[in-house]
Amino acid sequence: MSTTIHLAQFTVALWCVLAAALLPLGCAWLAKSGRGGFDNHDPRAWLARQTGWHARAHAAQANSFEALPFFIGAVIIAHMLGAGQTLLDILALVYVMLRIAYVGLYVADMPTARSAVWAGGFLVNSAIFLIGYR
Repeated sequence: MSTTIHLAQFTVALWCVLAAALLPLGCAWLAKSGRGGFDNHDPRAWLARQTGWHARAHAAQANSFEALPFFIGAVIIAHMLGAGQTLLDILALVYVMLRIAYVGLYVADMPTARSAVWAGGFLVNSAIFLIGYR
């Protein structure tokens, strides 16, 4: 009698979930960096008073948190439905790269390009959600 132990693989797409989950933390670091006087006793009020790229980095943080549940759900659903792993991994990598570009464009105050990249990310995420559909 042979016993086979099956260990779940941590796919590239699942690593991308971790990367996407860490992205808001990078935005928070940007929002709070380079400016003296950060008030950790009342960080929300301090952030609400920020202007310029610090305020945009904070807004990118909020949007990154808002986009995260759909991405996590799409990756999990694609895995559950047995989507092709290579395509899933590629789409997840593209999504994370688009989200990183989105943050850069947000901080750089390039709203039209930022919106186009956001739309691209949404389409890629929708494709991830649907690739396991049969």
